Amino acid sequence: MGNYLNPGNEKFKMDISAEIYVDKTGLLEYCNKVICTPQRFISMSRPRRFGKSVTANMLAAYYSRGCDSYELFLPYEIAKAESFAKSLNKYDVLFLNMQEFLSQSGCMDEMLTLLKRSVLWELLEEYPDFRYFDSTNLMRTMQDIYSRTKIPFVVIIDEWDCIFREYKMDSDAQKKYLDFLRDLLKDRGNIALGYLTGILPIKKYGTHSALNMFDEFSMTFAGPLGKYVGFTEEEVRNLCESYQMDFEETKKWYDGYYLEDVGSIYNPKSVVSAMQFHKFQYYWNQTETFEALRTYIDMNFEGLKDDIISLMNGNGKVSIDTRSFTNDMVTFHSKDDVMTLLVHLGYLGYRSESEQVFIPNHEILNEYVTAVSNSDWGEVSRALKNSREALDAVLSKKEEVVANAIAEAHYETSHLQYHDENALSYTISLALYVARNYYTVFRELPTGKGFADLVYLPRKQFGNYPALVVELKWNRDSEGAIEQIKRKEYCRSLSDYQGKILLVGINYDKKTKEHQCKIEEWEK
Repeated sequence: MGNYLNPGNEKFKMDISAEIYVDKTGLLEYCNKVICTPQRFISMSRPRRFGKSVTANMLAAYYSRGCDSYELFLPYEIAKAESFAKSLNKYDVLFLNMQEFLSQSGCMDEMLTLLKRSVLWELLEEYPDFRYFDSTNLMRTMQDIYSRTKIPFVVIIDEWDCIFREYKMDSDAQKKYLDFLRDLLKDRGNIALGYLTGILPIKKYGTHSALNMFDEFSMTFAGPLGKYVGFTEEEVRNLCESYQMDFEETKKWYDGYYLEDVGSIYNPKSVVSAMQFHKFQYYWNQTETFEALRTYIDMNFEGLKDDIISLMNGNGKVSIDTRSFTNDMVTFHSKDDVMTLLVHLGYLGYRSESEQVFIPNHEILNEYVTAVSNSDWGEVSRALKNSREALDAVLSKKEEVVANAIAEAHYETSHLQYHDENALSYTISLALYVARNYYTVFRELPTGKGFADLVYLPRKQFGNYPALVVELKWNRDSEGAIEQIKRKEYCRSLSDYQGKILLVGINYDKKTKEHQCKIEEWEK
């Protein structure tokens, strides 16, 4: 077994020996279905920490000659498939982690030279006695080996897109790389299966869309491979039962990605960490700083910031067109291209049937809050930074401080003019943004009776916090808002809640441009 040629099953042994391993071997059944067919080229992209390398290790362990993986896979789903034994350890596997070669090179020419020499070294060691046309030419050498052995190659490329992330502006280097992949894979009868995995789908490059033989599965279209992208809801429920973790809280923190025909998809890294450490917190952002997100949401495309703020405030979904995205990290023509990239990076969820994006979960929402708080978004950034003080003021019943905090959060944008209670509720959500860390927020849009409510119910682990029932008024008075809460008996509708409730009445006087706040305590 070599480093690149038939690397064996040791890495996969380590993966399944982990405290938590969720069986994704069903992907092999699909690969067996398309192996040695025109559909044998698969590109499967997904965000960081979504199990890409584990999947690549699994493929290498299953297909590599020179090892026996029968017992290794016997407990898992693939063992039930008719194709299980037929392809098991039957192919010469080339496993290439492009990040490894890139990190050891100063330019693209150096990287490709290192890669070819490394693979040729192992091929010629494994097959030393063959007659080669040109033993310095990787593609010709692979063809010569296939001609003698009749054993085709399975080529697995992990971190395939790192070039487009680290050579963002170098189009010549990117073209050289794509040319190499085309020459290695396209129209080659000695390739039984080609599998690319990374964050970005295949780069669209005019005439260099030379990898058009690949079927692409991504966060905008996962097709039949959707359930192998992340953890499904059933898998997460089972983990919650095993680790005695609250499923609804797990869902709030890590659910939100959505794939057609599968439904909810969870971030594997975060779910595993939450189960192992028995604690809900931000795990995904430990592998990348918030500046990565800020770079993109700070781009000056019309409507981008407004859409981001709308999504942060839980205002449904935003429609986008993903078709113009060129699958790189620098070519943007509109806000749609930026938001499509954020889908592939895992910062937005996407529903293909409605072509809409949304912020997936509480963990990712925190990334936006941090990024915007540290950006120059004027009142929005300041309001997010000050929201902790605003919440403390509500809990301490400091009415004037609350009114001032709301006034600071009052901002004007192209689509958010202060004209009714609905717009006012938007500003309240911003001023009390940090409350989402402790509360589940329910928002009722205007019902035709001239009001909009915000209800904050404390999450289970924050049972010492009081519930908040917020009534909003426009050109009236805050005392009237409190009276309406009592008259319409809003608190009685909180049937599952027992404990202290703060009634918060907010009014905005358009004439004086002032906010008023009234807070009363109520026990249920």
